[in-house]
Amino acid sequence: MASTRKHLPWRLVPALGLLIALVISLAIGRGSLSPTMATVLPVIELAVLIATVFSSVHHADVIAHRLGEPYGTLVLTVAVTVIEVALILSIMLVGEGNEGLARETVFSVIMVVCNGMVGLCLILGGLRYGEQGFRLPGANAYLVVLMPLATLTLILPTYTTSAPGPFYSPTQLVFVSFVTLVLYGVFLYVQTIRHRDYFLSDSGEGHGEAVGAPTPAEFWESVGQLLVALVAVVLLAKGFAGSVETVVSAVGAPRDAVGLLVALLVLLPETLAALRAARRNELQKSLNLALGSSLATIGLTIPAVSMLAMVLNQPLALGIDTHDVVLLALTFGVSLVTFGGGRTNILPGFVHLVLFATFVFLIFVP
Repeated sequence: MASTRKHLPWRLVPALGLLIALVISLAIGRGSLSPTMATVLPVIELAVLIATVFSSVHHADVIAHRLGEPYGTLVLTVAVTVIEVALILSIMLVGEGNEGLARETVFSVIMVVCNGMVGLCLILGGLRYGEQGFRLPGANAYLVVLMPLATLTLILPTYTTSAPGPFYSPTQLVFVSFVTLVLYGVFLYVQTIRHRDYFLSDSGEGHGEAVGAPTPAEFWESVGQLLVALVAVVLLAKGFAGSVETVVSAVGAPRDAVGLLVALLVLLPETLAALRAARRNELQKSLNLALGSSLATIGLTIPAVSMLAMVLNQPLALGIDTHDVVLLALTFGVSLVTFGGGRTNILPGFVHLVLFATFVFLIFVP
């Protein structure tokens, strides 16, 4: 009974989020909002969206615990990708549109993950244990795929000549989407089948029948709850898109801040999970969550957004500015050093946090 009470809120949130999303959609569609409700609605939407995102990740985590590593991490990343695509497309299509949102969000995800999330995990684990170890082949596998994917999707579009500006031509967009899916697919094959031991921590992860694993009934309940929660997120994203654009314009923040906001919202649950793993001296699991998120963002989100943008005839700017290219190159250079020895401490953690702070600072003071 205690276990049921503990998980009761997560059981209620998906259905409640879906119900609120439907009510809000009907109210907006009928134009029946009072001035007071129109002011309060964005706050309600954001609160419900955050709760539903956390619920999605909670149920994905239950499924992950049953499946074991590394398959469990894949469930988490796919769930986060669905949420991210829904938010990006909704904001891209609202009002006058934001053709650079996918680029800003993907770049923000890389900066948040590779500098913010990794930095916090290294500092938290380093302060508690001095040094922490991880599997070097696994970290190298993440980086060897992440670097070319980021280059193909964020840097190369600025230098191609088939289309002016930071855009790919439709043919180029199809090709790049295809090769990113191929690279990500090969990575998944290596992670889950060919060399899955590269991504397992020394604590014995990877056994779905471990003590404390959910029962089959709890597993299938979480599968259903996860699907309901993801549908609720998709419905809530449309209303959230209009609200976030209004808030950003009202406070005078740059449009790049929208991408950072989306990245932080999507990555918040995984960040907390990665920090908890670092506190338990499971740095490899932290890296699986962190670096796996950035890989999934490029390998799954970019192709999905690209194809939908082409179907909807929406422009999609992908190339980043020169100062962002410098930050990206510096991030990958520091990451190669950080993950080059198999053990780490607080020093590279603080270096990564400084890079993340620089990224956020340059959004507001470019």
